[in-house]
Amino acid sequence: LVSGPTAEADPPGIETVHVESARDMLNACEGALPVDVAVCAAAVSDWRPAGEAQEKIKKQAGAGAPGLVLVENPDILATLSVADNRRPRLVIGFAAETETVVDNARAKLARKGCDWILANDVSPATGTFGGDENTVQLISNEGAEDWPTMTKPQVAERLARRIADYFSHAA
Repeated sequence: LVSGPTAEADPPGIETVHVESARDMLNACEGALPVDVAVCAAAVSDWRPAGEAQEKIKKQAGAGAPGLVLVENPDILATLSVADNRRPRLVIGFAAETETVVDNARAKLARKGCDWILANDVSPATGTFGGDENTVQLISNEGAEDWPTMTKPQVAERLARRIADYFSHAA
């Protein structure tokens, strides 16, 4: 398990690598290869500051706020989805969307080159962020599979069963 900062405890019996940045996460994921399945559930920021100050940035009278230059973070899902001999047999991503959820998830599936996307509506009215329940659709090249509203642990269990089923039929 490669994990960014979280309040969740490490799962027992699982080797966990803790990371702070998207670059660290990509390095840890690539270092774990080869694997059969990659489930990319982290909400990694698309952007990061171009540089890090080595000291406190102090206010200077009349100078105003310092400029903020952003650079693109690595795309972990797309990187792991590249077709080469180290690509996991099954690569799964997540799409947190606020509108046209399935269409946006299908576009992400194609753009990233992964096998499945779990799409969910995270608009404020759904209560997904900070809430206990989630409603997802599993998107693949074969179509969209609607899952009922369930707790987040139930979503994880259903996904684990779906992965096991995939590998039992792919053998």
